[in-house]
Amino acid sequence: MPPAAKKNPVERTHHGDTVIDEYAWLISKDDPDTVPYLEAENAFTSAATDHLQGLRETIFQEIKARTQETDLSVPTRKGAWWYYSRTEEGKQYGIQCRVAADGDDPPTLTPGEPLPGEQILLDGNELAGDSAYFALGASSLSPDGSMLAYSTDFSGDERFTLRFKNLETGELIPDEIPGIFYGGAWAGDGSAFFYTKVDEAWRPDRVFRHVLGSTDEDPIVYHETDERFWIGISLSRSERFLVLGAHSKITSEVWFLDATEPTGEFTVVLPRETGVEYHLDHQNDRFLILHNRNAVNFELATAPVTDPAAWTPLIAHRDDTRLLDVDAFQSHLVVHFRRDGLTGLRILPEDAEPYEIKFPEPLYDVAPAGNSEFVTSRLRLAYTSMVTPPSVYDYDLPARELILLKQRPVLGGYNAEDYEQFRDWATAEDGTKVPISVVLKKGTDLKTAPILLYGYGSYESSIDPYFSVARLSLLDRGLAFAVAHVRGGGEMGRNWYEDGKLLRKKNTFTDFVAVARHLDNDKIVARGGSAGGLLMGAVANLAPELFAGVVAEVPFVDALNTILDPSLPLTVIEWDEWGDPLHNAEVYAYMKSYSPYENVRDTDYPPILAITSFNDTRVFYHEPAKWIARLRATARGGPFLLKTEMGAGHGGRSGRYDAWHEEAFTLSWILDRVGVTK
Repeated sequence: MPPAAKKNPVERTHHGDTVIDEYAWLISKDDPDTVPYLEAENAFTSAATDHLQGLRETIFQEIKARTQETDLSVPTRKGAWWYYSRTEEGKQYGIQCRVAADGDDPPTLTPGEPLPGEQILLDGNELAGDSAYFALGASSLSPDGSMLAYSTDFSGDERFTLRFKNLETGELIPDEIPGIFYGGAWAGDGSAFFYTKVDEAWRPDRVFRHVLGSTDEDPIVYHETDERFWIGISLSRSERFLVLGAHSKITSEVWFLDATEPTGEFTVVLPRETGVEYHLDHQNDRFLILHNRNAVNFELATAPVTDPAAWTPLIAHRDDTRLLDVDAFQSHLVVHFRRDGLTGLRILPEDAEPYEIKFPEPLYDVAPAGNSEFVTSRLRLAYTSMVTPPSVYDYDLPARELILLKQRPVLGGYNAEDYEQFRDWATAEDGTKVPISVVLKKGTDLKTAPILLYGYGSYESSIDPYFSVARLSLLDRGLAFAVAHVRGGGEMGRNWYEDGKLLRKKNTFTDFVAVARHLDNDKIVARGGSAGGLLMGAVANLAPELFAGVVAEVPFVDALNTILDPSLPLTVIEWDEWGDPLHNAEVYAYMKSYSPYENVRDTDYPPILAITSFNDTRVFYHEPAKWIARLRATARGGPFLLKTEMGAGHGGRSGRYDAWHEEAFTLSWILDRVGVTK
C-alpha cells in the first residue's frame, strides 16, 4: 500500500522548536478521507496476511477446544443469596445469576445444569442483541439485594447508559441515565444511587445522586475542578460509609458519608497534600488508611471514625515490601502486598499474631477476590501462575487452611507438568537487574527457540505471572513466552515505578532492550499494548535489529503530540506520569527524544503489526495510523501493517469468540514471523 497522503501538513512550534506533522489530518474522524483510508489499510493488511488463514483457523479451534464453553464461576455469598455467572456454548457473553442461600457452603453447580430456583439477573447475550459491540460498565446490587443498577455501552467509547432492575419483580423501572462513567454506589438503604460523569476531556469529574423514582434533575454531590484529578465513589464492605475519592497520579483526597444519610454532607479524611496518596476502608469504630506519607512503599495506619486525620501506624513501612491494598472485615484484616516481584497476602486476626499465607510455586499471582460479606471466617482469593490455570480458593481462617473451590478447566489433556516457569535476570545499562518471567514447554531450549517477549512498564502496573489458554498454541509449537518486568511498572516496588517515569522514562525502553540482548536470540517477537505499545515503538526505534517482529496493540506511539494537547481526553491527568511538555522545555525535549512517531529512522525495521480501534477513547486510532504511515514513508524493512477495529474501543472486540478470532489473528502473525507455519 502506498504511503498515506501528506495533505494539509500541520506546523507546530513549542519552546522554539518547529516540527511538521504530515499526517495530522488522520486525527479527524470527520475528514472524508479518514474512514476510507483506514478501510483501505484493513484491506491491505487482510491481503498481506491472507496466507495465514488456515493457521488462524487452526489456532482459533485450538483455543475453542481447550475452553469449557459452558461453564460457571464459584458462587459468592452476599446476604441471603449466592451470586455467580455462567457461560453457554455458542454464546458470546456471560449470564449473571443467583440462588437463595441454604447454609454457609457454596452450592455445588454443574455446568449446563442451572440450579432449581436460579434467578437470572442479567443475560449479556440478550442485552447485546445484534450489536457488534457490548460491554457492562456497572453491575451493582443494592445492600438488601432487591435492586440491580447496571450500565451498558454498545460502541466501545465507554459512555454508558444506567438502568435499574427490580429483582423481586424482574422489571426495569423507568429511571434511565445516559452518559455515565464506570461504577457507582448505593446508599445504605437502597433509596439512592451515586454515579459519576465525565467532562469534555473524558475525566470523571462529577458525582451525582439519583433517588429511585425521581424525575427531578439529579443533584451534583461533588465536582472536582482540578484537571489533574479524577473521582470515584464506592460503598464500604461494612456498608456503613460511602467513600468518595479524588485522585491524581501522585495525590489523593478521600471523603466519607454515613451511608444511611445519603443527602448528608461528605467529610474529608485528610485534605490533599501534593505527593501524598491514601486509600480508605472501614472496620467497626476505626478507619484503615493505606498511605505513602513519608513511606514510599506505603504503610497501613488506623484512625478513629470520629477523628479520621489522626493516623496511628499499624504496619510500618518496609523497603522490601510494597503494600498494595487492605481489605477490612469485622474480625480481621487482609493486606495485599508485593515483595521480591511477587504478590502475597498477610492476615491480621483480631486476637492472634499476623501471618502470611504461603504458596509453593516459584512464580505466581494471588489476590483477594469476591469477598462481599463483612462478617465472615473465610477469605476468597484468586490464584494463578504461568502454568497453573486461574484458581479460586477459600482460606479458612480458624483452620488456616486453603480450600480449592475451582480451577479453570483446560480441555484437551493439558498437564502443567509438561511446562516449566522460572525467573531470569538481565542487567540494564546502568547496572540495574531487570527480572524476566519465562514459561516454556519442557525440552524447549531458550537459546534457540523463538521467543515472544512481552512488556508494559507504566503507571506502576505490574505484569504478574498469569496463565493463558491461547498461549499454549505458541508453547506447544516450540516457542517460549517471556515477560520483561521493566522499570515504570510496579513489580519491584514503588521506586521501580518512579525510576521509569517522567525524566527517567527511557529506563523503561533500555530495560526492555537489555532483556532482549540478554536472551541472545535472533527469533524474538516483541509485544505490548497501550502504554506498552509506546514501549514497542520506542524499542523498534532504539534496536530494530533485535526483533523478528513487533506487535503494538492500541499503541500510545504519538505520545508527544497527545500530551501537548490539553483538549484531548485525559491529557492533563497524564502530565504527572509523563511530564508537561506544553509548559516545560526540558520535558518537551526529553519526550521528543523518545516518542516513537518523532523518531522513526531511515534504517531497516522488523515487520510491525499495529492493532487499534476506531472508538478508542484512551489511545486514539490516529496514533498508530500516523505511525505506520511515517514508517512506510521513512523507514526500510517491514512490512508495516495497520488493523483497525471499526466498531470497538480500547479493549478490542467484546464477544469472547470475536476476541479468540482476534487473538488467533495476532498469534498466527507472530508464528509466521519466526518461521512456524503449522
